[in-house]
Amino acid sequence: MSPASRPPRVAVVGSGVIGRSWTAVFARAGCATSVFDADERQLERALAWLREHSLSGSEHVRACSTLEQAVDGAAYVQECGPEQLPLKQSLFAELDRLAPGSAVLASSTSAFDMRDISEATRHSERCVVAHPVNPPHIIPVVEVLGTARTSPDTIARACELLSAVGQTPVVLKKHVQGFVLNRLQFALLREAVHLLKAGVADAESIDAVVRDGLGLRWALLGPFGVADTNKDDGVRAYIRGYESWITDLMDQLGPTPTFEPELTERIAEALDRARGDVSRAQVRAWRDRMVLEIRRLKAENPLGKAEEREP
Repeated sequence: MSPASRPPRVAVVGSGVIGRSWTAVFARAGCATSVFDADERQLERALAWLREHSLSGSEHVRACSTLEQAVDGAAYVQECGPEQLPLKQSLFAELDRLAPGSAVLASSTSAFDMRDISEATRHSERCVVAHPVNPPHIIPVVEVLGTARTSPDTIARACELLSAVGQTPVVLKKHVQGFVLNRLQFALLREAVHLLKAGVADAESIDAVVRDGLGLRWALLGPFGVADTNKDDGVRAYIRGYESWITDLMDQLGPTPTFEPELTERIAEALDRARGDVSRAQVRAWRDRMVLEIRRLKAENPLGKAEEREP
């Protein structure tokens, strides 16, 4: 956000894991951030989480006792309610009625089409999906998707604000279940479970292949970018040279697995062993710290920056 511009007033509706993280995103950017949750105890827990983690900008956060109070004067509303379509439909109808006419109404949904969510609104042209990666205050990508009724101005204003608060908006062209992020995520999980059930490798080994192999490249380049660097002549030569092998391998990928209780327990026990005496909260804190460190390194070493020597 440029020094000359005044941060907009923002409302976060729902203060669970995603809502509290969105609150941190907006508050640290200097936005006056109102937060509402129908569950007062959940809202108290979210505020305690913000204090516990000493996140910058907490002075900009205001807890609200009503939805009307939260959206009053808001230029942007980020809905983070439970992933239940009837509830989101009802909530968006209320947001449409209560929020200023110029406000963008965005949903953090990871599953539903905004066309369905905004079904009961009178002004669906201002409704948009803004699906984050968990947790958004650490990981910047946000999938932005409207409907045929969403105005281009709404998409543009949502992306402008998200960029201004430090996120990376990615505009999708049409709805597909799970959007891009979850489809890629669960495609990998599906094959990982297949390999585990087929006895190809254990859970620890599969995690290691991603953690210490594929994931290191993916932190810098996407799947197409990786393919482009796998051959000196780039992705054209890569696909031409390996197309038959690639498509044959894709045809052999496993079917959608079933999660029997025994399988779930095998995975959980493997993760318990890998974690040892370290708690999940410690793992999350370590993950967040390391992601921020990776982001810092990427920012300080952009693609094309001259290196003293090649690795």
